[in-house]
Amino acid sequence: MPWFYERASEIGWPRIRELMEQAVDEARARICRSPRRVLLLPPDITRMHSGAGKMTEILYQMLARDADVHVIPTLGQHEPHSREQNARMFGSIPHERIHAHHWIDTVVPVGEIPAEFVKEVSRGAADWSIPIDLNTMLMRETWDLIINIGHVVPHEVLGFANHNKNYFIGLAGKRTICASHIAAACCGIENNLGTLITPVRACFNKAEEEFLASLPDFYIQIVMARNPEDQLVHTGIYVGDDLDTYLMAARQSREENIKVFEEPLQKVVCHMQEDEFVSTWVANKAIYRTRMVMADGGELIIIAPGLKRFGEQEEVDRLIRKYGYIGTKRIMELYRTNADLQDLAHAAAHLIHGSSEGRFTITYAPGHLTREEIEGVNFKYADLQETLRRYPIDKLREGWNTSADGETIYYIPTPSAGLWATRKKLYERPPGFEC
Repeated sequence: MPWFYERASEIGWPRIRELMEQAVDEARARICRSPRRVLLLPPDITRMHSGAGKMTEILYQMLARDADVHVIPTLGQHEPHSREQNARMFGSIPHERIHAHHWIDTVVPVGEIPAEFVKEVSRGAADWSIPIDLNTMLMRETWDLIINIGHVVPHEVLGFANHNKNYFIGLAGKRTICASHIAAACCGIENNLGTLITPVRACFNKAEEEFLASLPDFYIQIVMARNPEDQLVHTGIYVGDDLDTYLMAARQSREENIKVFEEPLQKVVCHMQEDEFVSTWVANKAIYRTRMVMADGGELIIIAPGLKRFGEQEEVDRLIRKYGYIGTKRIMELYRTNADLQDLAHAAAHLIHGSSEGRFTITYAPGHLTREEIEGVNFKYADLQETLRRYPIDKLREGWNTSADGETIYYIPTPSAGLWATRKKLYERPPGFEC
């Protein structure tokens, strides 16, 4: 069970500060009374809307009075933060205290999840081992206290984000990220989304038990929802060191962050915030989180004023430009024969996740990419300014809206904060993927 938790219609920042103080007090009583070296593991800037960065700053201020405190944003294979991004995300935390994880250069081998286990939990969808390589600073340096801070929300690989995702994706190496992502893709993104324990989550739970049991760590799990004023607010804070801490937060997220529809939607418009979503690698969450509600023949429009590339790294960007979002069948055919896709298997998984499989059209209105670039990866292109005139995001509210010319659309301002699905797609899934 969690050490403690709070659930409310809205948890304001004064109360959140008190909860952070309580978390530190509990950690001093349960893990280390006088921690001298502390590691904070928050999400990266693509989760800035969650407030996890501000919570990290609060924890840093509390602990740095008596301890040597360091921060590693759990980047996975995302681009490291700039100094300016660190300041926006983490406020007053000194830049030199924030360390960039690199999925190739800063990891060490820890262990392996056997192929037999992967095959068993995935019901044969994946039959390879998952090597576990983790951040060198995490594993090789001595820590008295490690605090994971993160937003629990539906997720395409693990069913729900956060908990030990912080370690096994956020601080993982290339081998771990690639093997786990392609396994998740083989299980099916629409089977994973909103499932409490997916096959890959089961693998990570096993890895945590076997390889990280000695870490002096605990989790702060955040749940958010929209209030009557259409603002994202904190509705749950769960603090503890066990799987139930995640499960309780995920169940609340399932209640508050999944919108269930009786019929699919014909036209959906999403806004991906300019300061958080600069690549389709992360902006495609608009596709992931809406695909289970999109009607066959429908249209998804993604307004992405910050979009300037496809992949988070140059080599992944080149791969996306080379192959495009062309569907599971074709990508898997290419994956079996092409060494570059096999080398960057997580990119192959991403290309699968980002395709509508021909069911509905995906139109991007990007801030920086050209029509040729967008159409080159198999999306449709729309001019950003024309799209903003037609769909003025400052005047739309989440849900049903009618445009000036009488068009009815469903608008989602922060797709990464939820999941939209039909009842049939959410509840009629194969065994092992029960919501």
